[in-house]
Amino acid sequence: MQITVEPHSQAAVLHLRGEFDTFSCPSFQTEIDALIQAGIVRAVINLRLVQFINSTALGAVLKASRTLQGAGGQLVISHPSTFCRDILGKIGLDRVIRVHDTDAEALAALSEGAPGPDGPEADFEEDPSTLLFRPSDPARLEHFMEKPKAENPVHGHAFGSHWSGVARMTALDEEGLTFTWGGGKTGMSPFDMGQFLAVGTGLSVKFKLPLLKKGFSEAAAEVTELAQLDDSVEVSVTFSGLDREIAEAVRQYVTDMTFLKDELKKATGA
Repeated sequence: MQITVEPHSQAAVLHLRGEFDTFSCPSFQTEIDALIQAGIVRAVINLRLVQFINSTALGAVLKASRTLQGAGGQLVISHPSTFCRDILGKIGLDRVIRVHDTDAEALAALSEGAPGPDGPEADFEEDPSTLLFRPSDPARLEHFMEKPKAENPVHGHAFGSHWSGVARMTALDEEGLTFTWGGGKTGMSPFDMGQFLAVGTGLSVKFKLPLLKKGFSEAAAEVTELAQLDDSVEVSVTFSGLDREIAEAVRQYVTDMTFLKDELKKATGA
């Protein structure tokens, strides 16, 4: 990652370009330390040309924010790329560090001494990743999906052997994950969904690890808990087939999320 420092009166804009990952954190911290040594404690991080940022880098941004605040200054973010803006929103960091659309707005906020959105209410939010699932047994799919009005929510045609349910992953660890499903376009009631995804049902699940890799990771799993909600079901599954590479990625993801949660707690004083 490349970092270009643009000095302004009593502030500086750091233009970041490339992938902001673990290897970039030392150079980023060096630039922050250099600003403080020069007596500049107000900084803008421009993320317009950052197409990827991982959890370690987000932690470094939080650390820099605390360091500048400790020196009587402030850090804000400007012009985040689509990827960065999405990640900042998903983990709740935009409620801890103020985000502006332009450098001019960010610098104006710093010169006015505008407070950041820090506060105990700025809670960490787990990433609500999209999850795809389908029963391992095709016969189960055929039995429950023989409904004339049912339509495949992924491909938009009648259900068949390639159907996948679209759900929201709410928890993930090395043993398994939890997701909620509202039935999509199947027309199922929560009771029907519960029958379809009964405890013991084998599933193939595809889930995202957005801070680590693009696309979906796939695993075999078995339903171990199920709860019927008002208009959906909450399903917990245990992995029954997770290859070494994905297992390591999940381990790293859980570690990263724990790290970010701790960093956000420090930043908010919660």
